[in-house]
Amino acid sequence: MATMADVARSAGVSVATVSHVLNDTRPVLPGTRQAVLSAIEELGYIPNTLARSLVTSRTRSIGLAVSAISNPYFTEILQGVEAGALEHGYSLLIADPHDDPEHELKVGRLLHERRVDGMIVAPSADPDALVAYLGRHSVPTVFLDRVVEAPSDDMSPSDQARPSGQAAPFDQVCAENIEPTAQLVTHLAGLGHRRIGLVAGLPGLSTTGERIAGYRHGLAAAGLPYDERLLAHGDSESAAAERATAALLSLAAPPTALVTANNAMTIGALRALRERGLSVPGDLALCCFDDFAWADLFEPRLTAIAQPSKEIGAEAVRLLLDRLATPDRPAQVLRLPSAFVHRTSCGCSEQPEQSTKGSVS
Repeated sequence: MATMADVARSAGVSVATVSHVLNDTRPVLPGTRQAVLSAIEELGYIPNTLARSLVTSRTRSIGLAVSAISNPYFTEILQGVEAGALEHGYSLLIADPHDDPEHELKVGRLLHERRVDGMIVAPSADPDALVAYLGRHSVPTVFLDRVVEAPSDDMSPSDQARPSGQAAPFDQVCAENIEPTAQLVTHLAGLGHRRIGLVAGLPGLSTTGERIAGYRHGLAAAGLPYDERLLAHGDSESAAAERATAALLSLAAPPTALVTANNAMTIGALRALRERGLSVPGDLALCCFDDFAWADLFEPRLTAIAQPSKEIGAEAVRLLLDRLATPDRPAQVLRLPSAFVHRTSCGCSEQPEQSTKGSVS
C-alpha cells in the first residue's frame, strides 16, 4: 500500500507539502498541488482519515439525527443531506432519535462523542435538553424541518447553553407551513365545503403548530368559523391518525372535507375511510400536506402540498459548512417554498402545479 512518503517522492515534494495538499492546512502552488494529486491517483494512495483528523481537528463527518428514517419525507431529506455532504467530501453518521427527548439527547451526545464536525437535527417536540447540550459544548448545528426556540429561562444553570445574552447561533431550515395549509383549506372551501376537518400532527412540534395556524387562517379567509371539534391530533403517525379520523367521522355533523397534516397521517385517514366504506372524494374530499412518490398512484390521486425535501437537506449542509467556516456569523432561519399539487382527491379535475411563496428571515 502506498504511503505519504511514496507520494512525496513521486511528486518531487516534501511529505509536509503532501500533508498540506491533503489537509488544506497551508496554501500550495497550483502546479505543485496538481503534481501531488496526480501522484496520489497514480499510486492509489488512500489518505488516513484518522491521522488527518489529528492534524486538522476535523473528522470531515456530519452527524444526522432524524426520526422515522423510513418516512419517505425524511428519506428524501436524507438524500439531499448525503448528496451535499459527499459533494464537499464529508461522510454521514446517522441516528434516529425516535421523536423522544430523552433518546434525542443520548443520540446527540453519541454523535458528539464521535467527534463529528457538526450536526443536522430534526428536533423533537421538546428539544430543550438537546439544545442546551449543543449550546454548552458549542457544537455547530443546523435544525431542519422543525423550528426550535432557545432553552427556557427556568432551566438550571448547569443546563443553560451559554451565559445570558449569548444564545447559541443555531441555523435552521424548513418549508413554509402556514400559507400552504391555508391554501388547502381555501381550495376546499372554494369547492363548497363548510365543515372542513384537520388531522393535525404531534402536539409540541413547530410543524404541528404552524399547520394548525394555517388551517385556522384558511378558515378565516374563507369566512368559515373555527370549530375545535373538527380538529383532531393524529400525532404525526398512521395508527393515531386512523383513530383521529374515526373520531371526526363519528361526530353528529362530521366533516365533508379533510386535511391531513403529513403523509403518514394521510395513510391512517384513508384506512379509517376504507373501514367505513367511504369513498374519496364522493363521500369526503381529501387534501394532504406532504406529497410522496406514490400519491398519484392512489385512486383518486391525492391533492397535496409537496415540500422541497431534498432541497431542505442540501440547504442544511450548506448552512452547516458555512457555520464551520464562519462560526460567529448571525444565525439564519431559511424557509423554502412548497408546491400545491392539484390532483383529484379534492373532488375536482387536475390543474397545473402551483407554488406557494417562501421567505428568508
